[in-house]
Parts: sequence; structure tokens; C-alpha cells
Amino acid sequence: MKPIKDFVRQFDASISLDESLMVRKENRYFLLNESLKKLITKDFFYVGTYLGKTKNGKFFPSFNLLSMIAEKKANKIIVDKKTEWLFICGRDIFKQGIIKVMGSKRKDDYALILNQNGECLGFGKILRSLDEEKEGVAVKNISDIGDFLRREKQQV
Repeated sequence: MKPIKDFVRQFDASISLDESLMVRKENRYFLLNESLKKLITKDFFYVGTYLGKTKNGKFFPSFNLLSMIAEKKANKIIVDKKTEWLFICGRDIFKQGIIKVMGSKRKDDYALILNQNGECLGFGKILRSLDEEKEGVAVKNISDIGDFLRREKQQV
């Protein structure tokens, strides 16, 4: 479960997941409850809450996991409505779209991106100190909830 812990640590956060209830199937990680744990067989495809997968040594989180992290103390950026829409369309974040920063404002740190309702939209990498008043991209979009829809559109 090291890939999950290492990923969460990037947001200056920690979450407590019962490792006895976590299952790894090939490169995918799932969180179960006691009842599911008793019923699971080795040939399952999907079970419980999907947490993410590893690919070429890199961890790719699920939005379930991002939401779990967002409930804790972590690096978070709250954005306005226009920026929210642009972010879920795959765009980066400009300084003027940021309403509030909780946690790190430092360059090269990672932050969860939340809307004004506290819903996690994805995460990004801070490209320059958020204390600076410079124009331009402040946070690079790494992953957002619109990614699934964009991938589906490409297959049609």
C-alpha cells in the first residue's frame, strides 16, 4: 500500500486506511468493508471502493481517493465558478481564479482543487508561489473529473 501512502503524502496529508481491508488486484487497489472481505475470491474484477492503480511505477488515484484526502487536512485550492468549469474541461488555473489556498502555496507542491461547495474536482501542481501577483498559469492541471468524459468522446 506504499504507492497510496506516497501519493497522499504529496499533498502534505495523511489518511488512515485499514490495510487489512485493502486488496490489490494486479496493479489496482481497492478498499473493502468487513462483509466484502469475507466474500471476496481471487478472480474478482472490481470490489469495494476503487482507490487507484499503478502504471510504470507511477500511481494514478481514483476520485474516490482524492475525495478521501480532501476531507482531511491537506494542500487545497478553492476556485471560483468560471475556473471550476475551465478546470474540469482540462485547463490550467490562473491566479485570479483562486479564491482560497489551504496549506502550501509553494512552487512544485501538489494541491487538491475544490469548488466553492468543497467538492474535489481533481489535483494540480503549483507552478509558482501563490503569494506572487504575477499573471499567467499558477497551477497545472494534472487530473480532473472531466477526464473520463473527454476519453469517452475520443472513442466515439
